[in-house]
Amino acid sequence: MLYPANHIDKIHIEVVLRCYAELNDFLKYAQKFKSFPLKIKTPVIVSEVISTIGVPLSEVDLILVNSVPVQLNHKLAQGDYISVYPVFESFDISGLKKTNKKPLRKTKFIADAHLCKLSKYLRMLGFDTLYQNDFGDEEIINISLKDKRIILTRDKRMLNSKRITHGYFVRAIDKHKQLIEIVDKFDLKSQFHPFSRCMECNSILISKAPDQVKHLISNDILVRYKEFYYCNKCHKVFWKGSHFERMKSQILNIIGKDNN
Repeated sequence: MLYPANHIDKIHIEVVLRCYAELNDFLKYAQKFKSFPLKIKTPVIVSEVISTIGVPLSEVDLILVNSVPVQLNHKLAQGDYISVYPVFESFDISGLKKTNKKPLRKTKFIADAHLCKLSKYLRMLGFDTLYQNDFGDEEIINISLKDKRIILTRDKRMLNSKRITHGYFVRAIDKHKQLIEIVDKFDLKSQFHPFSRCMECNSILISKAPDQVKHLISNDILVRYKEFYYCNKCHKVFWKGSHFERMKSQILNIIGKDNN
């Protein structure tokens, strides 16, 4: 029997998958932390299979097929064993991976509407973090691509977009645990620059002498403190008062150092 030139016969094959570390958060219970078989129709590429099981491609950094690194468009065959690894931020595997995902030169974030407190805490540590509670999914993705920002989200569905190059699903619910999770995940401790950004609007704070801000603060504050910081966008003045000491204590707890 003859077929048109563009006809491709589809056959069923079986492959075996194994997802590692936090990628298991996206799998069904029966698939978590183990190898599992999957019947598929060929021709099919490895990225399609990974998407089928619910793992966002933006969270994948390394794919091995039969222990060999492959690209996302690798075609699968009967009996292939697929190992899928999450994004590696704390060490370099560029010589091994084949996903063509380039590291971001500077760690910058954009967060969805569920992560207001986390955004403020990241700004407190000095990280450029965009947040607006009315950002839509497509707007977040567009900004991420344009500014080379990592998307932080509690929305698994959004991470399924094939347009996302750098995205992360925040597992923790508590805002303090979320901050620790992000610091550990992206190995951020060496990049801390605390109290350099406005926690409200993300702008860089400017150091000001007391006489430059005396018209904006009370005489009581002016007498008690000598260091002041000004936000050009919010037009707010900040100083190292009791609130500063509480935030400093939080940072030291994250770093794991004492007050010295």
